[in-house]
Amino acid sequence: MSRFFRQAGDSDSDSEESDDELMSSGDDAPKAAPTAAKPVMSRFLRTAGSDSSDSDDSDDSESDSDDSDEKPRKSSKFLRSDSEDEDSEEEGKAGVRIMSAQERRLAEMEATGKAMDNALKINDWVAISNEFDKLARMIQRQHNVSEPIPPFYIRTLIGMEASLNNALAKEKEAKKKMNATNAKALTAMKQKVKKASKEYEIDIQKYHTDPEAFERDYTALTTREAPASAPSRSTGPRAEGEADDDFTTVGKGGKSMLFTSESIYKNLQAVQEARGKKNTDRVEQIRTLERLLEVAVTSYQRIRVLLALISSRFDYNSSVATHMPLELWLSAQREVDQLVSIVASDSAYAIQETTEDYDEMIERSPATEKDGVVRIRGSIISFVDRLDDEFTKSLQNIDPHGPEYVDRLKDEKVLYCTICRAQAFYESSNQVEPLARVIMRRLEHIYSKPDPVVQALEAAVESLDAKPELSLVKQKTTSLLIHNLCAYLYGAGNSLLRTRAMLSHIYHHALHNDFYTARDMLLMSHLQESIHSADVATQILYNRTVVQLGLCAFRCGLIKESQAILQDIFTTQRVKELLAQGVHQQRFQVISPEQEKAEKQRQLPFHMHINTELLEAAFLVSSMLVEIPLLASIDSEELKRKAISKPFRRLLDFADRQIFTGPPESTRDHIMQASKALQDGEWEKCRDLVQSIKIWSLMPEAVSVKEMLAKRIQEQGLRTFLFTYSTHYTTLSLASLAQTFSLSIRAVTSIVSKMIWTEELSASLDQSGGVVVFHRIEVSRAQQLAQVIADKVGSMVEQSEKTLDIKMGGTGGWGDRADGNKGEKRGEQTQERRGRGERRGGGARGAMRGRGGRFAQGLGNQMQAS
Repeated sequence: MSRFFRQAGDSDSDSEESDDELMSSGDDAPKAAPTAAKPVMSRFLRTAGSDSSDSDDSDDSESDSDDSDEKPRKSSKFLRSDSEDEDSEEEGKAGVRIMSAQERRLAEMEATGKAMDNALKINDWVAISNEFDKLARMIQRQHNVSEPIPPFYIRTLIGMEASLNNALAKEKEAKKKMNATNAKALTAMKQKVKKASKEYEIDIQKYHTDPEAFERDYTALTTREAPASAPSRSTGPRAEGEADDDFTTVGKGGKSMLFTSESIYKNLQAVQEARGKKNTDRVEQIRTLERLLEVAVTSYQRIRVLLALISSRFDYNSSVATHMPLELWLSAQREVDQLVSIVASDSAYAIQETTEDYDEMIERSPATEKDGVVRIRGSIISFVDRLDDEFTKSLQNIDPHGPEYVDRLKDEKVLYCTICRAQAFYESSNQVEPLARVIMRRLEHIYSKPDPVVQALEAAVESLDAKPELSLVKQKTTSLLIHNLCAYLYGAGNSLLRTRAMLSHIYHHALHNDFYTARDMLLMSHLQESIHSADVATQILYNRTVVQLGLCAFRCGLIKESQAILQDIFTTQRVKELLAQGVHQQRFQVISPEQEKAEKQRQLPFHMHINTELLEAAFLVSSMLVEIPLLASIDSEELKRKAISKPFRRLLDFADRQIFTGPPESTRDHIMQASKALQDGEWEKCRDLVQSIKIWSLMPEAVSVKEMLAKRIQEQGLRTFLFTYSTHYTTLSLASLAQTFSLSIRAVTSIVSKMIWTEELSASLDQSGGVVVFHRIEVSRAQQLAQVIADKVGSMVEQSEKTLDIKMGGTGGWGDRADGNKGEKRGEQTQERRGRGERRGGGARGAMRGRGGRFAQGLGNQMQAS
């Protein structure tokens, strides 16, 4: 029957009969039936593996199936695996020897070499280049299975080098040059052959010396490996103790690697040559260097191996986006400690970034050097910097709300001890530049932390064998320790380190509520004039310092100073971005993936964040206590539109437009309802609303802060009452005011006297009667117009001065961007104009506009692109 009309049942029956024959006959191959030696339909039902293994012979075998009955069948194709299918097909063919995997690889190489010879005859260097790349990949597979280099490849390299020289010589003498593609391939082949010849230089020399001996060695190696692999399949599982004795570590080319103290430099050179290459196994490199460290004997050997080993651990993670694995980081940290201990204990060895050239393949000792000091090329401070950076990167990538973040944060104590150990080493060796860098690293770990955390870190340092000169035990207090660390950096030659040390010092003073010292240091440093030209990390530190200074003023009860300092950063509406605590996405701004990645990389770890909700609460409460009395003192609607704090005024206007106001939920709701109560004279309700904000519990000394806020609300409530209702009274009793606002008569007298002195209140104080006498001043229409004109002229003068400052190269404000878009008016820009404003205004608004103007200088300049 034709195979096109055969039914599926025929094929099934045939395969079932073949299965029965297989189970009955075992390994003996019986003769198949003369009419059904091989089922024809089997190729349509055949699996993918069997089809691919004998796809070339399938048609021939099926066409001869009716005429020949000599082909035995081992088993059904449905019961065979892919490997069994290939073996059975090859065994079934008469006169064909089964080739081993090694022989097949060698046959593929020879076929590739033949293709190269054919292409060489027609001078096709493009084909030669492609075939040579294919041959190089085959040789790489030889390395992977630890097989020796075949003599065929060495002969090919020698012959190809001679062919290249002939082709280049003919090309120079030829009148008609080859085409550009062929010439480019010829040049590429020259480089490839040169590289391969250098890699196998030793094997080529051996082959040149005695080709027959080289081939005999290759044959001996292959024949010795063949019998050794056969029993390995049949033997059962061996004991674990025998495994290490039966295997030998092999390196490139299948050559065994001996880890002895004599071969350390040779193995180090091999590791360094393979570093950075595409197919380098980084794990194997680290394992090799660990073995070398175990067999290292002298201090020079241990230093050399440790330098290579630490670098290899840092090279393991090549991605910039991800952090270093924890196990590798801990191993690198221990090895850095070991390296520092070696060079600190033996002053005859020094690790420096710049040294004279020396032979890396020979042993060096102090006796062989001129001045008795062995100088080794390397950098401990670079390792410390990388350890610190990887620690920060890991904290950036770990979920801050999980236990893993807390566990990782515990490693900071170990890192801090490593930094202090490096500082002690650089102090003893008197290396100025790396000492300044390591002190800056130490300062960055403690300047923003409270005293108990710093004391815990310093307690771990006291247990070290090598302690730095500056320690908490010697300095007694954390403030004195940080002062001495910063004082050393002030004398350093690096301006960037001086700037960062100054900002860290100011931050520490602000954290400890020393406002006036921190403010004076910031103003005397003039950093606000040059911070716009600093790097992004320093600008972030500057923003954090200024914000902490504003919080310090708030905790100290300096409400106006706090509002003036915090106003500029809140006006930008980019608080999280400027503090590196989040990526700000504007509505009509498109950020490229590279910019977004750079923003994420500069984010601070979660434990270093400043609570933005607490920051907003402090700013809005300060703005409320400044703005509400000011609004009550202004009669003209035009003047009321000129706000001191536009973010607060915008929220207040939005709250006034609400028809129905429910119970307060968020921090903003509490403050807006408190502001309305203060406007209406209900200071007790305002106090209760402000004190009920839960975020105050996160502020240090929360009880004293709430008491301070209650007192300030009483005072500003009195001021607001006098501004609002002064026109309805002729005289007002001081005792009545004291009883209404729960203040002492002395405090009420002080507040009223100050308002009269600053001309905020048109009244006089009658101390004999204990009353305030209000004076009615009727302003004519002409006087009102004159005041309006004076205000407009003052605004024009102020705008002209700002324009002149911009043309003369003056600094901009928070919202000044590089694309020319200007932000809103932020206050005065120079000290001279601030003084003129105070003299010209003479009232409350002019004085308030001048307060805090110094902090507007450069506070929010655009961050330079990193």
